[in-house]
Amino acid sequence: MSNRFVDSYRHWRQYRDTYNELMRLNQRDLDDLGINRVDIPAIARQSSKR
Repeated sequence: MSNRFVDSYRHWRQYRDTYNELMRLNQRDLDDLGINRVDIPAIARQSSKR
C-alpha cells in the first residue's frame, strides 16, 4: 500500500470518528461546547487535517 492511500484512509477515519462522536451528543451538550449541529462536518474535517 502506498503511504498516500494509508494517509487518506487515516484522515477519513479521523473525520468519521469525530463526526460520529459529535453527532451522538444531545443538543444540551453541544450548546455547552458552543457547537451548532450544522457545524459538525466542518469541525470533523478540520480535526482530520491535524
